[in-house]
Amino acid sequence: MRLIDLRSDTVTVPTDEMRRAMAAAEVGDDVFGDDPTVRALEERAAELLGKEAGLFVTSGTQGNLVSQLAHLGRGQETIAAENSHIVMDEAAGHAVVVGTSVRALRERPDGTLDPVEIDAAFRDPTDPHEPISGMVTIENTHAHSMGQPLSVEYTTEVAAIAHRHGVPLHVDGARFFNAVVALGVPPVALAGPADSVTFCLSKGLACPVGSVVVGPRDFIWRARRGRKLVGGGLRQVGVLAAPGLLALRDGPSGMIERLADDHENARRLADGLAEMTAIESPGGIAQPDAGPLDPDRVRTDFVVFKVARSRAAFLDALRARNVLMVEYPHGQVRAVTHYGIEADDIETTLAAVAAVLRETAPATAGTQ
Repeated sequence: MRLIDLRSDTVTVPTDEMRRAMAAAEVGDDVFGDDPTVRALEERAAELLGKEAGLFVTSGTQGNLVSQLAHLGRGQETIAAENSHIVMDEAAGHAVVVGTSVRALRERPDGTLDPVEIDAAFRDPTDPHEPISGMVTIENTHAHSMGQPLSVEYTTEVAAIAHRHGVPLHVDGARFFNAVVALGVPPVALAGPADSVTFCLSKGLACPVGSVVVGPRDFIWRARRGRKLVGGGLRQVGVLAAPGLLALRDGPSGMIERLADDHENARRLADGLAEMTAIESPGGIAQPDAGPLDPDRVRTDFVVFKVARSRAAFLDALRARNVLMVEYPHGQVRAVTHYGIEADDIETTLAAVAAVLRETAPATAGTQ
């Protein structure tokens, strides 16, 4: 049987066209600014999101890190969601590398922060006991709410609060284009209110490596210095940038429009899982109400749920059937659809889940 890997959209492999483009890419030393393929990718990304300039980086985490280095001074503080990637999944780089703190606010079920709470979270700059608020960040899509897309209106509202306090808004847009497709809005509209945005090429866009940070030219210059500081100076890296140029093409020849297929497959998976009595609400912000999984919560490529079985035994039994999912925080299971996963794979997955649920015992108290 073919392996159906739903652990993450990071498991995508490049298309044959991407591989050919990598082999044929024109390259130069990017630290000197001499790689024409990288320059073309950065210009395309900036144009697509309506910003002045872009910077190719190795990962979304590095993109967020260099953005913090560019926006913040040591000892300043970022206002962020408590379940955001910057807070939960970046090895405390904000503290270890940037030398800043985070004021973490609780998200709402739609992945947003309460604007009133954002406004109230700003520190008193006249009080020597408090850190200086230096940046607001939001994550779009918001992973821990089951990949909810955050709207243009919300982004605009948060940006207005940040700017009223004299600080920038940074969007961690690892899955920014999933939000674009789910909301049906142009990339420039969703990115417009933000001062900087980072997005991943290596997730739903199916490139092998990399992310791009976009923003004003002076910000990108500082981010480039930050990239060098953390060891991210790149040489003949056009071989990795070339797939990104293909992914960011307009229309069906690119990889953005086809994200709608991933969203459709995720909803198909959620619809099927919701019919199984042992599949439960993931709880937390992903689906606060108890009961069965609500397929209407699935708006992009994430399906998050709990299982009334031993979670480890459930995942092991799925693996034995060549279906991979992954443990997620708070006792949850996550499945992510992506390039290479087809409708038939969803049907195979649902059959495998049903078989596993028949064969595994219900969880006892305290098991996951």
